[in-house]
Amino acid sequence: MEKFNMQDSSNRGARYIFVIALLALLGACSSLRLAYNNGDTLLFWWLDAYVDLDSAQKPPVKSDIGDFFRWHRKTQLQDYAQVLKHAQQQLQANPSLADLQADYKEVRARTQAMLLKAAPDIAELALSLKPEQLEQMEKKFEKNNSEFRKKNMKGGRDEQLKFRYKKSMEQFELWFGSFSREQEAVIRKASDARPLDNELWLDERMRRQKGILALARRIQQEKPAPAAAEAMIRELIQENFDRTEKPSDRKAFFDAYTNGTLELVLTAIRIATPEQKAHAHKRMQGWIEDLNALATQAK
Repeated sequence: MEKFNMQDSSNRGARYIFVIALLALLGACSSLRLAYNNGDTLLFWWLDAYVDLDSAQKPPVKSDIGDFFRWHRKTQLQDYAQVLKHAQQQLQANPSLADLQADYKEVRARTQAMLLKAAPDIAELALSLKPEQLEQMEKKFEKNNSEFRKKNMKGGRDEQLKFRYKKSMEQFELWFGSFSREQEAVIRKASDARPLDNELWLDERMRRQKGILALARRIQQEKPAPAAAEAMIRELIQENFDRTEKPSDRKAFFDAYTNGTLELVLTAIRIATPEQKAHAHKRMQGWIEDLNALATQAK
């Protein structure tokens, strides 16, 4: 990466943000191969919206995104395909709550490992950020929070429950196809059984955002050695992952919400017809084939 080495190498820290957005991209898009092949451009735009990259930063960031995708394509995608194959097997065997809890923990561990691996790059990015870029990040956080309020906190409890249910149904329909009214009623009941507290979720979002901004400003002002900055980043990542696991006044809510969501997934699987399960199996097989093809495709 000649351009990368000639300019501010601390832009490699952008990988932290790329990983988060990539996971969301893969989980939400039904045209996986198309999305992944255009992911480098999409993630550049996404990052630019957060920190408003200047003209000197853009070329190395674009180069770094390309390197990240090449690494990810070669080392991660076939592993994702194996995860989907395991999901196919679980679907046919009717998984238990313990099975889904194990899957959930595995996904958390994979995500955490990727972020911790990126800690040196995150530290380099934090050391390069300018005060005005941190202000841009803060404004983007505020905008995101406003959108969260508008979508998730509109109206009273019934309207918020309905909105949450509809979001869940979008995912279930992506996997299983259409559901009957009777099935939808069962899923709605399971969805509504989960605890609802959007004020708490908003507060958690804002707490994480404040922690990120506080650490970024501290690193920007103190300019610690890269190793020290990396240690700070690792500590923050670990803290955010541990927050829902350690004893606190909110742990009961976190546990109830997680288990309620897993029970919701189990409900959809249990009431799915053979045709709907076949639809899900076929959908997963398409993604498996896409992932394997992407893993061997040069770009």
